[in-house]
Amino acid sequence: MNNKHLIVYFLLFTFCLAGCLPAPYYQKEEAVPQNAWNYNFRPKFSIDITDTISSYQPYFLIQHSQSYPYNNLWLWVYLKGPGDTLAKKVRVNVPLAEATGKWLGRGMGEIWEQRMAMELGDSIKFNKKGTYEISLEQNMRINPLPEILHVGLRLEKGVHRQ
Repeated sequence: MNNKHLIVYFLLFTFCLAGCLPAPYYQKEEAVPQNAWNYNFRPKFSIDITDTISSYQPYFLIQHSQSYPYNNLWLWVYLKGPGDTLAKKVRVNVPLAEATGKWLGRGMGEIWEQRMAMELGDSIKFNKKGTYEISLEQNMRINPLPEILHVGLRLEKGVHRQ
């Protein structure tokens, strides 16, 4: 078998595996202006929920450069449900590197991407049908936070709750 055949088989295998991954219920990413996340840049994600019986797992999506100066990222996550006037606010720590400094996630050259499950406690239960708004705000001590390229939200639908 020559190298061309091996490449074709590898690509087919890769596409088959990618087809097996669960499709998200919702996913959206936003580019961070000038690759520096300022406190006042709060990406907002609107999600329509029609199934209140299923559980949902939120994920924080991030793309950063290898030059990002920290091994984690603190976030404020704001959740506003249908009919709510005030958003619930939860602080979340997102680890981006191991203690040794090795980046988590996937890297390609100088760019690293990560999808991190967020534990938001009781605040993420979608008990009412309608549109939910989730906003993200960086909560690090430095402003703007350098070397952040994109941030986003992914929501995967799980099994029915009891």
